[in-house]
Amino acid sequence: MKKPLHHHLYFWVLLAIFAGGLIGHFAPETGTALKPVSDAFIALVKMLIAPVVFCTIVLGIAAAGDMKKVGRVGAKTLVYFEVISTFALFIGLVVGNWFKPGAGFNVDPATLDTKAIAGYAEAAHDQTLAHFLLSIIPKSFPDALAGNGNLLQVLLISILFGYALNRLGPRGERVHGFIEEASHIFFSMVGVVMKLAPLGAGAAMAFTVGKYGIDSLRPLAAVMGLFYLTCAVFVFVVLGLVAKFAGFSIFKYLRYIREEILIVLGTSSSESVLAPLMVKMERAGCPKGITGLVVPAGYSFNLDGTNIYLTLATLFIAQALNIDLTWSQQALLFGVALLTSKGASGVTGAGFITLAATLAVVPDIPVAGLALILGIDRFMSEARAITNLIGNGVATIVITKWEGALDETAFNEALENQSVARSVQ
Repeated sequence: MKKPLHHHLYFWVLLAIFAGGLIGHFAPETGTALKPVSDAFIALVKMLIAPVVFCTIVLGIAAAGDMKKVGRVGAKTLVYFEVISTFALFIGLVVGNWFKPGAGFNVDPATLDTKAIAGYAEAAHDQTLAHFLLSIIPKSFPDALAGNGNLLQVLLISILFGYALNRLGPRGERVHGFIEEASHIFFSMVGVVMKLAPLGAGAAMAFTVGKYGIDSLRPLAAVMGLFYLTCAVFVFVVLGLVAKFAGFSIFKYLRYIREEILIVLGTSSSESVLAPLMVKMERAGCPKGITGLVVPAGYSFNLDGTNIYLTLATLFIAQALNIDLTWSQQALLFGVALLTSKGASGVTGAGFITLAATLAVVPDIPVAGLALILGIDRFMSEARAITNLIGNGVATIVITKWEGALDETAFNEALENQSVARSVQ
């Protein structure tokens, strides 16, 4: 029997987002004051990400038996991520060169407010290759699970722990049993926290509209609209073709994860649905071992929306400042963006920080140009986060099919019978 509409989480999330937008518009002070509510929800979710990812990966590797299989899945995942990331960056360059969203702004660099972006520019200096590689190694084992936001550290210790547990064989059965029971507890906690999603999403939308206002969108509405349109084209064309070749419909998949998309729309944080997305992928027939590797890794290496943002925003800033980038400079920008898009994962304001790091390698474009899009960056972050979320789910299904490990019966049931596409219970 089909559940009534008001029994679905996505209905209440959508209603809360709409109500939050109204509060932010008509009572901006009240909307701004609701920020602690959204911060509390995201903090609760992030609190559980590390243990959920740790348990999932450890159990997946321990159950795999053959470590060569784990290595094979990891290699395929990285190859897939790099190919899709390249497409995303390229699309951003093509759209930026074709539509020239910054043409006609004629901004004088001397008039830019550098104070507003000073913090982001300073943070970008840390996004070097050496810093990125060293940041993967936690100071201690508990430090990686302490919720510092670096999923790569959690991935590292989870893989090492799972590998060691796998090698122990029967001697590790007690530890395996403990982690499996702990996993059930953590996922149950996630289910409880996700019931607060309407409050978190609604409060976040009220804050965004209340603080920045709808009027702040008008001067740069064209570039923001172009970015949203580009992300939509990427999802429905690029990821749509990937899904078609893999044997499933992108539209049915999007309907399957509609609750997660709406939560990300409200919170502007794809991390807020990391655990629910993993649950959805497992319900759709993707093994725990593959889901536990691909989804967390995707949050650092498969940032499709961020990649589009990097190239498109850089070209917009250059055009607005009347700076004509050569093809060699754009090629350099393309190559550096492949690295910088991974360098700030888990960092607050990551999209803006990675953009600052990318601009730093093109001396002709002043980093102060970031001030041009600072006002609308918060509104563009929704598209970045949603595109990243969708891309990671598609990647999980594709890698699972690539491995021949997809439970086709469960997959078809999940996408065809949407009554099972409920959130974490």
